[in-house]
Amino acid sequence: MRRSLHAILWASCLFISVSCTKETVDDTVIPVALNAVEVEQQLFEIVNEHRVSMGSEPLQFSALAYDYANLHNDYMISKGTISHDNFSSRASKIAAETNAKEIAENVAMDYPDAVEAFQGWLDSPNHKGTMEADYTNTAISVKKGSDGTLFYTQIFFK
Repeated sequence: MRRSLHAILWASCLFISVSCTKETVDDTVIPVALNAVEVEQQLFEIVNEHRVSMGSEPLQFSALAYDYANLHNDYMISKGTISHDNFSSRASKIAAETNAKEIAENVAMDYPDAVEAFQGWLDSPNHKGTMEADYTNTAISVKKGSDGTLFYTQIFFK
């Protein structure tokens, strides 16, 4: 009797420790979508032309920001919606690798091209403010979901 009680208690402890394990986003396998490179390049140029027209410096391309923007687009595509989920983690990693003091991002979806995505950001006071702020570096990822929807992530830092 004592032996079976011991076995039951041990099995219960094992079940509790396994069932309470919390899964993190990093453990989730997220498919990688294809980039819409022409849209990315056009949007990058449009944003910089806008900044120059205001008397601001153009933003420099950052390969690091591009990597994180791509990962975030894949995440949003897997969820089927736009979000700033895990932004603090992205920002911390970028800051650690670049000594950036400020980091921001704009996201969007459902715009058929770069011009309309830019106009959507321009029409939003928060997104416009981010595009026009005194950031020095950026990257834009545009990826197409399986249904053809374009997802946009632009990361800024200085």
